[in-house]
Amino acid sequence: MAADASGSSRGIPRVAAPTRILGLLCVMYFITYVDRVNISTLAPLISSDLHLSNTQLGLVLSIFGYPYALLQILGGGAADRFGARKTLAICGAIWSVATILTGLTGGLLSLLAVRFLLGLGEGPAFPSATRAMASWVPAGRRGYAQGVTHAFARLANTITPPLAVFIAIYLGWRGAFMSLGFVSLAWIIVWIAYFRDDPRAHPGITDADLALLPPPTTLTKAQISNVPWSTLVPTMASTTIIYFCYNWTFWLFLTWMPTYFVQSYGLDLAHMALFSFCVNGSGLVGDMLGGFLTDAIGRRTGNMLLARRAVIVLSFLGALACVLPLLFVHNLTVAVVSLAATFFFLELLIGPIWAVPMDVAPQYAGSASGIMMLGSGIASIISPLVFGIITQYSHNFAAPFYGSAGLLFVGALLAFFFLPKRVLDFTLAPDDGLAKVSLPVETRPAMSPAHQVPGA
Repeated sequence: MAADASGSSRGIPRVAAPTRILGLLCVMYFITYVDRVNISTLAPLISSDLHLSNTQLGLVLSIFGYPYALLQILGGGAADRFGARKTLAICGAIWSVATILTGLTGGLLSLLAVRFLLGLGEGPAFPSATRAMASWVPAGRRGYAQGVTHAFARLANTITPPLAVFIAIYLGWRGAFMSLGFVSLAWIIVWIAYFRDDPRAHPGITDADLALLPPPTTLTKAQISNVPWSTLVPTMASTTIIYFCYNWTFWLFLTWMPTYFVQSYGLDLAHMALFSFCVNGSGLVGDMLGGFLTDAIGRRTGNMLLARRAVIVLSFLGALACVLPLLFVHNLTVAVVSLAATFFFLELLIGPIWAVPMDVAPQYAGSASGIMMLGSGIASIISPLVFGIITQYSHNFAAPFYGSAGLLFVGALLAFFFLPKRVLDFTLAPDDGLAKVSLPVETRPAMSPAHQVPGA
């Protein structure tokens, strides 16, 4: 273990290795969302050039979700078994190539193929990143870490519309995809060079850094590879359904909002990009605030179940109240304000719900978050396609938001009553070498020892 004195001898404040790792993950979240949002931003150009109907465009936007959903659990398990370093490097190579190839598509079938490939690459990304955070983020800052990394994803949502339109003006929509794909390849090189799965093996780590990080797992690689799915799946099932309720509306924002502005209000690309920028910017603020709030409540009360549940319920109910005007008023100003407020409240959920897998199963955080992400994958398949079908045949862009309102209410109820209340503690069974499970009755707060007060 070598101390990193980078900059300290020259009077420059030292940036701790865990902070740099979190920064790398923030960049990854940003890149992955640029690579998936650019197609919705440029969808009007693509559909015009390739002669796609709304139903066909909905199929293109939704096919990403099939491999994305399938590889959530498999990808999380791979990160637990092989480490986040290798898993994210392989995933990054796949999504980078898929983004570049999007610029070379010539019709519906080739576009479907590259979108499927993009889902293969991005499916394991967030569970793998959660595996990395479980080792590199102090327990009491899990909500903040998830909030800030997802805020960078929303920053990508915010910047991508004007950025993609700007690049497309000079390079065309094909050039926009290809240039952004090469940026992804650059991140992979930095990730492989700097990240280590075990913080103790990092050349820049210090004893002071390690004192703040979670203790290393006592499980061997052989034990970690034997993921206890029979325990993890039922424990995380309610969180998966809650996350589906969130993602139904989130994927509408992610895939259809630019086309919504263009087709429902007749905006040109420049104005569409401006309004999309405003709406997505509100989500960025929500991500940051939700992560901060859940950790602050946890520090004040010592009750992590309350800290996660309170912010998640607030998120659902606030989003429900703000989406209702879209159902009854067709006015551009009302639509922009309503969408921005809905997205703000919706994104409050991210920090607390992504902290749940690390709270509940820190030794298998990748696998647990992969189970939860299955809800996102299923929503990513159904939601964009349903939106496309409904709008094509009803010519009513408000109609799909009725489903959003219902699922936001269901999500609030499920979060209030059914968030996981126990921590899974896996220890080695000396008789057979397998992992056995201890299930404390009460939630163990994911805080430093000074804050460890039993949860409700």
